[in-house]
Amino acid sequence: MDFNVKKLASDAGVFFTRAVQFTEEKLGQAEKTELDAHLENLVARGDCTKNWTEKIFRQTEVLLQPNPIDSTGARIEEFFYEKLDKKIPLRTTNAELLGQHMLDAAKDFGPGTPYGSTLTTVGEYQKKLGGAEREFLQTSAINFLTPLRNFLEGDWRTISKERRLLENRRLDLDVCKARVKKAKLQEAKAACEGDAAPDFQETRPRNYVLSASASAWSRDFAESDSDSERKLWSEELDKSEHELRVAQTEFDRQAEVTRLLLEGISSTHVNHLRCLHEFVEAQAAYYAQCHLYMQELQKELRSANGDSVPNAFAVSPSSSGALAGPSGLSSSSLPGASPPPRPPVSPGGRESGTLKIEEVQPPATGTRKAKVLYDYDAADTSELSLLADELITVYTVPGMDPDWLVGERGNQKGKVPVTYLELLS
Repeated sequence: MDFNVKKLASDAGVFFTRAVQFTEEKLGQAEKTELDAHLENLVARGDCTKNWTEKIFRQTEVLLQPNPIDSTGARIEEFFYEKLDKKIPLRTTNAELLGQHMLDAAKDFGPGTPYGSTLTTVGEYQKKLGGAEREFLQTSAINFLTPLRNFLEGDWRTISKERRLLENRRLDLDVCKARVKKAKLQEAKAACEGDAAPDFQETRPRNYVLSASASAWSRDFAESDSDSERKLWSEELDKSEHELRVAQTEFDRQAEVTRLLLEGISSTHVNHLRCLHEFVEAQAAYYAQCHLYMQELQKELRSANGDSVPNAFAVSPSSSGALAGPSGLSSSSLPGASPPPRPPVSPGGRESGTLKIEEVQPPATGTRKAKVLYDYDAADTSELSLLADELITVYTVPGMDPDWLVGERGNQKGKVPVTYLELLS
């Protein structure tokens, strides 16, 4: 092992000198060279970019994989694959696992039974949802997470390294400035002391034999000592000024390198903006695909189970408001939406026999406003025809089929299907 003691001692000396300069600056005992305003703004902008990029990156990871330390150790496993530079294997999503459990349960319950066949249908669609989720996770990781990670682990590390080097160059520059200032003071002090050299003829008793030789000796010694000291400080000043020029050149060069790297943050913002658009597009495609799958699933369940379980998918008065989509959008405004099938009426129901609509009176409490989602044509005189987006008053009466409500619009009154309404209050 080549152990260079001189280099080690030199590096230790430089480190100690910088530490002293840094401490004196913090205590207000030394001057500090300030960066120009443009570079200071670039540094502040770079720090802001790094901090928010890191927060967005971490929170996006949480969004895409909310349980980093679960029974599967998903994110820990990905960490080791990344460090080993190996391809991360495809992992089954939770929706796919749920779908597989449903399919396995359907085999035990019997695929020919209503429950078993429904489990089979829902399980298949759960696996489709899981596949869409996996594709969304992969797309988001490639188009959004990877560029953010590359910035934090690549570009920003380079910028941080150059900034630390710039700070060291600044400390060296301030140390050289302090040395030059000290050398100038000492040189001026030596010059003043040389001009005010003591006169032995004035401070000692007069002896005309000895005074002449003493005076000549003291004058020659004082002049020789003063000249030597002034020469030493002059050489020290020249050396310090040379070191200052070198330190100033290195500082200016490093400041320019750091400035160019920090100005590259603008192109980083442009790149991250493009990645953000791609992330939003991936989200929109994922949720649209999930919505399409759920619509298809609802249609299959209605067609398969509508006859055997007539009320299984009907919306009760207390929950029919859930038919409204997110942000107050009704299901009628969603793309591809179609009116639900007409609710069946039990032949022995009260409304077909003893209930007479014209005799029904609204209750004192319990009436609600409802928005009509789809056009509806009355099948007989006991029903009320509806137009999409109109508002009506609805209520129920004891013994009435839960798939129906009594609706009123002005002087008109009649039965209306619950699945065609969105309850507002």
